[in-house]
Amino acid sequence: MHPLDKFQYCPVCGSQTFHVHNFKSKQCEACGFTYYANPCSATAAFIRNDKGELLVARRGKEPAKGTLDLPGGFVDMDETVEDGMRREIQEETGLTVGEVRYLFSIPNQYLYSGMLIHTIDMFYEVHVDSGVHPVAADDVVALQWIPLEQINPKDFGLHSISQAVNRYLTA
Repeated sequence: MHPLDKFQYCPVCGSQTFHVHNFKSKQCEACGFTYYANPCSATAAFIRNDKGELLVARRGKEPAKGTLDLPGGFVDMDETVEDGMRREIQEETGLTVGEVRYLFSIPNQYLYSGMLIHTIDMFYEVHVDSGVHPVAADDVVALQWIPLEQINPKDFGLHSISQAVNRYLTA
């Protein structure tokens, strides 16, 4: 189902004449309002320590509850992607980080509340000292440091995360 299929009425005037305008938009015939369904910005972090280990999270919520994940999440309004990445790292691990280095992006689809949300997932690399002690919080139930050579991309439940881990390990 296309995300716009969930919207039957114009959010401005309430008219039922809110119809498909093109692949990514609907337009109201009554008031002329056009709504574009653009992808949401999301982030994920490859957090490495000086031992060559990667910090991985265990998901506490659906989708893919119980599978491995990378710390990250949606970027809030009025927030840069980098600030959103830092905030998500702090919320999920308790770590306060400075520099985050952009690596690449992958388009994704994320099922949330019965609606398929299109995202653009942006991946960053972060380096921390091996003496830091992250603590699982927010929607993460556990965190662990894993040596890169022991990581299997198939253990990551979200498709874009699995793709990104594979790309990161083979780069």
